[in-house]
Amino acid sequence: MSAPYTPADGASPGDVVLQALRIALHTAFAGLLVLAVVQMSITAQSWPARVSAYAGSALLAAVYVTGTVAESRHASTGRGPDPRRYGAAWLGAVTALWLGLLMISPEFSWLAFPLFFLDLQLLRTLPALAAVLVTTAAVVLAQWARTGHPSAAALLGPVIGALFAVVMGSAYSALHRESVNQRLALAELHRTRGELAASQHLAGVLTERERLAREIHDTLAQGLSSIVLLSRAAGSALDAGDPVLARERLQLVQSTAADNLTEARRFVRGLAAAPLEQGSLDARLAALCSDAERRVAAAGGVLKCLFRVDGAPVPLHPAYETTLLRAAQSLLANIEAHAGASSAVLTLEYSPDSVALDVFDDGAGFDPAVLPAGPRADGTGFGLLSLRERISDLHGSLSVESAPGEGTVVALRLPLNPDPDSAAAAAAPGDGA
Repeated sequence: MSAPYTPADGASPGDVVLQALRIALHTAFAGLLVLAVVQMSITAQSWPARVSAYAGSALLAAVYVTGTVAESRHASTGRGPDPRRYGAAWLGAVTALWLGLLMISPEFSWLAFPLFFLDLQLLRTLPALAAVLVTTAAVVLAQWARTGHPSAAALLGPVIGALFAVVMGSAYSALHRESVNQRLALAELHRTRGELAASQHLAGVLTERERLAREIHDTLAQGLSSIVLLSRAAGSALDAGDPVLARERLQLVQSTAADNLTEARRFVRGLAAAPLEQGSLDARLAALCSDAERRVAAAGGVLKCLFRVDGAPVPLHPAYETTLLRAAQSLLANIEAHAGASSAVLTLEYSPDSVALDVFDDGAGFDPAVLPAGPRADGTGFGLLSLRERISDLHGSLSVESAPGEGTVVALRLPLNPDPDSAAAAAAPGDGA
């Protein structure tokens, strides 16, 4: 039995060396035991001594093999008693049997060398050195007893062997510690990689959740809000006995619902080319103005919405078209729902290094300082937050100017040469529908 070792697929060079040393130690113990038995057999020994030596050797071999097999099984499968708990007792039994054999015949001195390594590997430093010293003394005394007088060879041989074993054992221990540290570092690396993968997955989930929230707010939620308002207006017309007006408003409900259904289908399919599929950006923005006028009129209000273009139009990345279109949708929906405005102006401005969208209304206005930092508990207050996130993805800027009773101006500007990676990310599937 030696220091615990757990083989693994893809073992390091240090693990391979440790395994080879373990095998060499066990092989040396077995070979030296056989050698000692053979040499004892050819010396002048009484039969009772020989029988005792044979029986003791067999028992020593059985104890040694039992311990090493149990350790190997525990190392490979994790089953059976833990070697660290009974290793010292096992070594004590092996040493006691060896001392008994040494008293029978000094030929068993050969086993001292592998015992040195076992002492150094299974015991703490001071007990291990004490065990090596006792083992060395036992060998010296056995050799002295055989020759009848002390000699330099009988003393120096065991001492040099013990010193060599201590040096080799220290090197083995250092190699074993390094192997264990590498295994622990590898396990920590695997754990860290697993945590990083989980963190990246969570970040991806949160990012996708935010993207879905923006899309739902800017498309489906706005359309459903319009449907609710138009339905109420149709109900009011019926209550007033005006079926013609009610029918007109219900037709707008149907038209808005159809448009919303189309948006939902594109959203589910994950397409990102809504501005390209339904005409140019200018045409889409002009259509949004007309739709806002009709919805406000159907609800019994009056809104004059004007769209104009300043500068020479240039082709835009689909991510830009999507952001500008969603911004116009969201801002016009806010005007319809909250501003009470009679007029609104959408201005799309092209310049050499940027494109801008300004949305003005002459409605009730508000104090920009009271804008919420996050969505309200009822789910409202998400529009400008969503718009800021979209614009931030493209390294743009957003400003809001308003005051109670003085209307509102929202201006957003996008640089025409942003980071290509940001534009690609913003144009990911699903962003444009």
